[in-house]
Amino acid sequence: MTPLVFLPGAAGRSSFWRPVAERLEDVGPAHLLAWPGFGDEPPDPGIRSLGDLFRWLLSRLPPGASHVIAQSMGGVLAVRLGLEHPDRVASLALVATSGGVDVARSGVSDWRPAYLASHPGVPRWFVDDRNDFTERLPGIRARTLLLSGDADKVSPPSLGMYLERRIPGARLEIVAGGTHGFAEEQPEQVAERLRAHLSRGGA
Repeated sequence: MTPLVFLPGAAGRSSFWRPVAERLEDVGPAHLLAWPGFGDEPPDPGIRSLGDLFRWLLSRLPPGASHVIAQSMGGVLAVRLGLEHPDRVASLALVATSGGVDVARSGVSDWRPAYLASHPGVPRWFVDDRNDFTERLPGIRARTLLLSGDADKVSPPSLGMYLERRIPGARLEIVAGGTHGFAEEQPEQVAERLRAHLSRGGA
C-alpha cells in the first residue's frame, strides 16, 4: 500500500493529524512528522530556513511515492515537494494552506502579526520566509485535493479558490464551520474526504 505522509502546520505537532490517520489505517501506513523547533520538538541546529526544513523532510520520507497530506505551513513544503520531486508524490491534499503563494495577491490579509503575537517562541526564519510558488503552481502534476474551512480567517476559501485556479485539475472542497484547525476539530469529516480523494486514483 502507498504510504500516507502527514505534515503538520506551524504548531509542529505530529499529534495534530493522529485522529485523521487513525481513521485511514486501512488505506496505507501513516507517517506523522513533527517539525524541529516547533511545538514540543527540540530545535535542530542545522535548520535555519524553510529550505533547510525541506531538506530535512526529504531525508525522512518513506521510499518511493507517498500520498502527502499537509496542513497550513506543511502545505508550503508539500507544494515544493510536488514541484521539485514529483516522483515522491502519489497525490496531494492541501488543507487550510496558502500553498506557498503571496497571500496579498489573493486578497487575504497577512497572518504574520497575529501569529507572532500568539506564538512568540516560533523560529524567526519561518515568519521571515517569503517563498512564492505562485508562478510555478501550474507545474504540479499530482492529483490535488484542496480543503478550506468557511470559518478560517488565516486561509479562507478565497485562498483555496486561488490555488484551485492555478493547480491543474485541483479540486476544492469547503468544510462547513471549519476554522484553521478544522482537520483536528473535525477528523471524521476530513478523513472521509481524504478517503474519497485517495480512492479516485487508487490508494
